[in-house]
Amino acid sequence: MTLPLFQDKPGYQPLASRMRPLALAGYAGQEHILSPGKPLYEAIRLGQPHSMILWGPPGTGKTTLARMVAGGANAHLETLSAVLSGVKEIRAALERAQDVRSQHGRKTVLFVDEVHRFNKSQQDAFLPHIEDGIVIFIGATTENPSFELNSALLSRARVYVLKSLDETALLKVIALALADENNGLGQRRIVLTAGQQQQLALAADGDARRLLNLLELACDMLETNAAGEELLPDAVLAQLLQGGVRRFDKGGDVFFEQISVLHKAVRGSSPDAALYWLCRMLDGGCDPLYIARRVVRMASEDIGIADPRALQLALNAWDVQERLGSPEGELAIAQAVVFLACAPKSNAVYNAFNTARADVQASASHEVPIHLRNAPTGLMKKLDYGTEYRYAHNEPGAYAAGENYFPEAIKDKQYYFPVERGLEEQIRQKLAHLRALDAASAQQRYGKPGR
Repeated sequence: MTLPLFQDKPGYQPLASRMRPLALAGYAGQEHILSPGKPLYEAIRLGQPHSMILWGPPGTGKTTLARMVAGGANAHLETLSAVLSGVKEIRAALERAQDVRSQHGRKTVLFVDEVHRFNKSQQDAFLPHIEDGIVIFIGATTENPSFELNSALLSRARVYVLKSLDETALLKVIALALADENNGLGQRRIVLTAGQQQQLALAADGDARRLLNLLELACDMLETNAAGEELLPDAVLAQLLQGGVRRFDKGGDVFFEQISVLHKAVRGSSPDAALYWLCRMLDGGCDPLYIARRVVRMASEDIGIADPRALQLALNAWDVQERLGSPEGELAIAQAVVFLACAPKSNAVYNAFNTARADVQASASHEVPIHLRNAPTGLMKKLDYGTEYRYAHNEPGAYAAGENYFPEAIKDKQYYFPVERGLEEQIRQKLAHLRALDAASAQQRYGKPGR
């Protein structure tokens, strides 16, 4: 029978699926949790599984580890995808696990992919069955379990953090695929240069699945030389890798980690690191307007009045991005980021604002002092509204020494403490001078030291 056009041949599996290792020897990376003596390594080696959460980026081997755990314990494996499954599928999987235990005396490893997509009630459905030992629960997630999983579920499972695969691990994956004659490409005489393998590893961006998919595509474009070797022209590889984007989750942990480290690099006065993380976010597809908004926050939070130009430059960069788009806007944002990183730092206004707001929220609603109230009507004048107000411009140096603008109950409060950097050093000196005038005024009026 002739197969329809474009239909895969019967039994076809992608290279990434065929090359899924069954034993630890074929696993690449994650040495921090899969070295001899580590709990997960020993659980697989000894066939003594426990419930766990595997947290890491795509293509780092979470599903493979779950299969290894089940295989090492000779356990029945049930798999669910939180994207496709609901309560009905959960119930059916748990019933099968119960049957396997009662009829065959075997353990069941229940693997739930994208477990963070289950809601609270769906996650809770697993708890009694984990407690009773009906299933050994393994959840896989790309999101932070602290935020996405119920505390009750977390308390019953050990969390293992998987990392993006480094170049060494990715090159090992390529080598295994090229050498494996049964499931990989070892039955063919494929020759990839070291440079080509490194390009593939770089394009995979820490994702083994993505790497094997790229490798499989590359092997469909090989040219055979006179010696029967299959070679990959550099131009063909360049075309294959053109337009690839790095992994970047616009709503997940990687997103917030990168904007956070960009902010920290600016705060830490490291323009080079700030530029690197800015480019990483742009390269991953982050909206430049989001970055521009956060840069405005950095200007107010970490530079403030130490250099007021920082806020203006950040706003200008935001405006350029909105008006002109990329690449002009991105360059303006980069200019603002570098300026902020190099500017003198002060969080004095940020701290003052937070402290004042906390005071307002925690204290009584103090009335405005009588002498500071406006008196637009005759009645208000009779009530002495504004009677003792001192107009600062009529005072020496345009400063009413000793005047109090606080409610009387909190007249000695101080929130703003300027730092000894940038413009705030001059402000600090001016405020110290004004407070000295206040103290002298109090001494003169009351014969005692002022505040």
